[in-house]
Amino acid sequence: MMRMIGAAAFAAAGLLVAGQAAAQSFPGQTEFRGLYEELVEIDTSLPNGSCTRAAEAMANRLRAAGYPTQDLHLLVPPERPKDGNLVAVLHGTDPSAKPVMLLAHIDVVAARREDWERDPFTLVEENGYFYARGASDDKAMAAAFTDAFVRYRQEGFRPRRTLKLALTCGEETPDTFNGVKWLLANHRELMDAEFALNEGAGGRLDGDRRVYLGIQAGEKVYQDFTLSTTNPGGHSSRPVKDNAIARMSAALEKIAAYDFPAHLNEATRLHFERMSPILGGDVGQAMRAALAQPTPADAIARIARDPGYNSMMRTTCVPTMVSGGHALNALPQSVTANVNCRILPDEGVDQTLAALTRVVGDPAIRIVPAAEKSPVSPPPPLTPQITGPAQTVSNQLWPRVPLVPAMATGATDGRFLLAAGIPTYGLSGMFGDADGGGAHGLNERIRVRSLYEGREFLYRVVKLYANQR
Repeated sequence: MMRMIGAAAFAAAGLLVAGQAAAQSFPGQTEFRGLYEELVEIDTSLPNGSCTRAAEAMANRLRAAGYPTQDLHLLVPPERPKDGNLVAVLHGTDPSAKPVMLLAHIDVVAARREDWERDPFTLVEENGYFYARGASDDKAMAAAFTDAFVRYRQEGFRPRRTLKLALTCGEETPDTFNGVKWLLANHRELMDAEFALNEGAGGRLDGDRRVYLGIQAGEKVYQDFTLSTTNPGGHSSRPVKDNAIARMSAALEKIAAYDFPAHLNEATRLHFERMSPILGGDVGQAMRAALAQPTPADAIARIARDPGYNSMMRTTCVPTMVSGGHALNALPQSVTANVNCRILPDEGVDQTLAALTRVVGDPAIRIVPAAEKSPVSPPPPLTPQITGPAQTVSNQLWPRVPLVPAMATGATDGRFLLAAGIPTYGLSGMFGDADGGGAHGLNERIRVRSLYEGREFLYRVVKLYANQR
């Protein structure tokens, strides 16, 4: 996610820009906290949780706000009764204007009570933070979008463009089930939109100071590859040089040592342009130098010392799992390994497979995609139609805090919308700490101030998008 990019470089620079730290209070915060608490405290993790319960709870909130039943679509795969999704519609006044979609996933990564300091499925407010599984990823945005829909209905807001709220299941476990993919295949008419707002970018904090607000345009492609090799094996007392484990080890060492070519797309170039004066120092200078054509190799090398920025500039592939051998006293007959790749969106799975095959250079090592090929699509353009409203509301709430574009190095449900031809942008208005706030890990958290400000940011910016010509 955006908030994790370049953490080491940012910490080393230690530079700040204006961004006052005082907490602000906005209408309806008490009601919003109740909605957020209800959503967070519903376990939506696999295998024990239920997205359907969470989708029903949010549908009940919208129904109570006055949405008619025909505008609340609770969509549950018949074979997966706990993986329900909700699509709510606020109709616009101009039928010729395409809708805007607000996308948030309501499933979360599994969490065990014995591992956490607090019950992961009880919202705890402590020392200026909310703690819980999903407190940030992604129930913060899901709650804020739902709350915005409630507020719009209560105040009689009639947008020019239809607004669609999609609360979906399976983002964290897409190989098991993915709600966005299923909705696109089975309810495409509900998913069509001019563009979508999604997770993937927040703001960066340094202490109590707001440093920048991120906006994501595009994301890298997630793809696992399986490497395998076989051998007749034999007795370990009679070793031979042709050893399956040794052969696989040599292949993985070559992959680990290989750097894919660097390539800066529009979002990454804009990120470097905006971040260079914020970071300053050697990294800031290298970012400025990297904007030249052709990009100087020494600038790439200096930037690449930070793993987050390195991943923004190139496809990366890394070994993550190995399994081999069948007995302690036998030569291995087979070895398999998983290599996880995060591919630049303009390169693709087949090109990466060809590169891995070339780098390994061993026909005895078979390399294939580990699962269905991930969808690939180019990053969406960062037009004034997209950046203008975000900058306007950012200036209202946090004067002089810059808006910084980026491409996400992780993966979100946006990849399915992008592949379906729906431009998708990460924009939350929620500022986080450089360590990522424990998302996917222990004791996940979000600052109370950041949640409330992000809620207000999304409420305002969606209104501007909805009334655009």
